Amino acid sequence: MDLKKGKVLPFEKFIDEIASKEIIFIGEVHDNPEHHLIQLQILQALMDAYGPLTIAMESFQKPQQPYIDQYLKGDLTESDFLEEVNWRGGWGLDYHLYRPLMLLAKQNRSKVLAINAPYDIVRKIARHGIESLDETERKNLAKEIDLTNKSHRAYLQNAFKHHTHIDLKKFDYFYEAQCVWEDTMAQNLAEYLNKNRRKLIVISGNGHIINRFGIPDRTIKRSPVSIVTVMPYPINENVVLKKEIADYVWLTPDYPHRFRMFEGS
Repeated sequence: MDLKKGKVLPFEKFIDEIASKEIIFIGEVHDNPEHHLIQLQILQALMDAYGPLTIAMESFQKPQQPYIDQYLKGDLTESDFLEEVNWRGGWGLDYHLYRPLMLLAKQNRSKVLAINAPYDIVRKIARHGIESLDETERKNLAKEIDLTNKSHRAYLQNAFKHHTHIDLKKFDYFYEAQCVWEDTMAQNLAEYLNKNRRKLIVISGNGHIINRFGIPDRTIKRSPVSIVTVMPYPINENVVLKKEIADYVWLTPDYPHRFRMFEGS
């Protein structure tokens, strides 16, 4: 559905419209299998039209890039790859949710770009704040962290109130962690774009692209490019969609969560 025009589009028309943009952000509820199938369908259509693409993924930390490259080249088996990136201890979700996307990238000789910050550093911030980091830890993150967006802060404050956080006691630290996450991913995207002017697909949680005040706006500040946001969106009978949440939404049935990361995505 095109939210700005308030109308449903045929799939082919939808692909034509989003394909004109330099960065295509595709969201997900991390543990919703249907959302990963939607991502796969969109990626397959774009690859059929444009050939190999670069797919940036929230689920990989930037230091893991060499292992991703080795796997895609065939130099690492799948099991060795998952061990090297510590998939179970890091991202933690069932790899089979992401496996079809990785296989599609491998078969089509597409690049998968790791854009996330190291999880242990972000978790430390969420518990103790940015000021708790040492110089080495700080170098792994974006140089500039924007904590000034009031709408973004209000959105996350509402999410924080409605979820149980066993060991996250202070919202300010939680908010710092979220902004560090998003600004670091934005900086990694911008650095790639400044060196490789080609179409880029970004796969992340819905919470990082909603209203564009997460990764999208922070990327544009660093590298002015055309973008579009696509959000697979679980609905129930009480949902109200606001036009500003995304450019396009793909409505899906609601799904009982089995896993939730603390960043509110």
